[in-house]
Amino acid sequence: MSNKLSNIAFVVLPLLIISCTRREFARDIVVKSPDKQIVVTLKIAESGEAYYNVCLGSIEVIRNSRLGILRDDHDFTKNLTLVTTSDVESVSDHYRILHGKRQSGRYKANRKVFRLVNEYDERMNIIFQVSDDGVAFRYQFPDQSTDVKKIVAELSQFNFPQGTTGWLQPMSKAKTGWCHVNPSYEEHYIQDAALESIEAYESGWVFPALFRIGQTWALISETAPDRDYCGCRLQHIDGSSLFRIDFPQPEEVFPGGALNPKATLPWKTPWRIIALGELSTIVESTLGTDLAESARIGDLSWIKPGRASWSWVLLKDDQIVYDVQRRFIDYSAQMGWEYCLIDVNWDQKIGYEKIQELAAYAAERNVGLILWYNSSGDWNTTTYSPKSALLTHEARVEEYQRLTDMGIKGIKVDFFGGDGQSMMAYYQDILEDATNCHLMVNCHGSTLPRGWQRTYPNLVSMEAVRGFEFVTFDQVDADKQPTHSCVLPFTRNVFDPMDFTPVCFSEVPNIERRTSNTFELATAIIFHSGVQHYAEIPEGMAAVPDYIRSIMMEVPVAWVETRFIDGYPGQFIVIAREYDKGWFIAGINGDSAERSLTLDLSFLAGKKGVMIMDGDDHRSFRREEISVVSGKPFPFVLKGNSGFVIQFAE
Repeated sequence: MSNKLSNIAFVVLPLLIISCTRREFARDIVVKSPDKQIVVTLKIAESGEAYYNVCLGSIEVIRNSRLGILRDDHDFTKNLTLVTTSDVESVSDHYRILHGKRQSGRYKANRKVFRLVNEYDERMNIIFQVSDDGVAFRYQFPDQSTDVKKIVAELSQFNFPQGTTGWLQPMSKAKTGWCHVNPSYEEHYIQDAALESIEAYESGWVFPALFRIGQTWALISETAPDRDYCGCRLQHIDGSSLFRIDFPQPEEVFPGGALNPKATLPWKTPWRIIALGELSTIVESTLGTDLAESARIGDLSWIKPGRASWSWVLLKDDQIVYDVQRRFIDYSAQMGWEYCLIDVNWDQKIGYEKIQELAAYAAERNVGLILWYNSSGDWNTTTYSPKSALLTHEARVEEYQRLTDMGIKGIKVDFFGGDGQSMMAYYQDILEDATNCHLMVNCHGSTLPRGWQRTYPNLVSMEAVRGFEFVTFDQVDADKQPTHSCVLPFTRNVFDPMDFTPVCFSEVPNIERRTSNTFELATAIIFHSGVQHYAEIPEGMAAVPDYIRSIMMEVPVAWVETRFIDGYPGQFIVIAREYDKGWFIAGINGDSAERSLTLDLSFLAGKKGVMIMDGDDHRSFRREEISVVSGKPFPFVLKGNSGFVIQFAE
């Protein structure tokens, strides 16, 4: 199929959508959520194009939107005929996950398969699964073929009603930025922007993307990409409320590897997921792991999520030396944290032999070491090392075995090259080979996890966020941190672990930190990650009150349950998280002005807790005991750019 045909398909797309309400549809077929509140309708136009729309109750959330795949050998975007549909099948799944906002995953949905053929009788299925918290769909090519098929474009659209607003992060242009390391999902979000006012952005918009349709909310992402598909993003049609699936930029490949999807048949795409409902539904949703592939690892006993000390974020390159890292191992041991991360250039500044000494020293103190690696070959110009040690299977096996023999527990791999199919396969190569050597993995300068933490449980986190390190680089990022932090619980951190590297009580060199110390404390609870690397250094932790250190020693990374209490994207967020010893309630205020809150904590009625708030200024704490009285809301005033934590212990 020529590029010209692909271009034509997208040029006429807006016109098709504008006129689709005037089209005649041959058949409309409905699938509903178990509670019957979400209704998905598949429509086949008489001209053979496939559309779908989504309603929540009486609200049309997704208007008629195109579906289809354009392969290089066949067109599945038009001249389609609906041959059969399956009966509605109830699907359910119960699973355990080692870390995140809910240890026990629970999924129930209604599934319907729409079997279509194109004008040449080539088959394509569209599978919809509708749960009470959202919609998922994927494409499937069920035929058998040893010939490699290539997808030129995916036409999946999300056509919102006029007046919809969005919280969207732009995809950075490939091969730009410091040492050409982009793209890496490290931009600020535009917030509450009318979709019609958003200008077309060549590189697209990353997942997850949040949308407000009146009082209804939708979060769009994808999950379960395998080696045979690229990582996708959204492209916006200028001047409209329409978004479509887009593929990576040409540079986003492992050298010599594939960019766009190609594979033999049978073949299926990742799930496109739309969490749907109130803000509580969005924040509490687990669709990203519900629809991910089950674990490909049998024995999980060696995978231990936990907390880590980390010198680099405040002390930078020069302090990656033996004595400083030994001090940070002692720091982890004193705090009861499970790990210490040794960052860039450790191979040059400390060396393998002395790292092995540090690993033994750490093991005596029940602390495991995590070592940093540069993933890249020649796709960027970074010089940090170890570099190019993980590029081939043979090299990884040798390096991983060496680390295992040294007693290393995990690796942090940085500076990936984008979302092309070959680069997505490279991530999985790293994870699978690490599994064989019992190494946990955290990826930085990376793509979004997309549910991989369920499929590869040794994947404990990925960055894919403009995290705390940016606060240490530039005052602009420090100024934006309060608001930015209040966007992430509604977007990036909803489905997947996020290595933001939170909690800094110290002053940042040459930067005026805008967040209060209670704000920083609260982020240890509001943000979730399988390994939580804390930014604070030993001296800063020693300077806070004992009761703050006690919380930092106790707060876990694996939560039993999560509840949304209150909030609005970019303004404030209050979350309750249950752990094995009770509950933490945490909140942060992204605005500089104080905010009056009235919280419904009725699920904790009769319990007594300890509340941490700001003291006389942003750098001090105040502690007081509270009680939750049945039938009475809990009111208080949250200062600007501040936070709070309440602990209810069993």
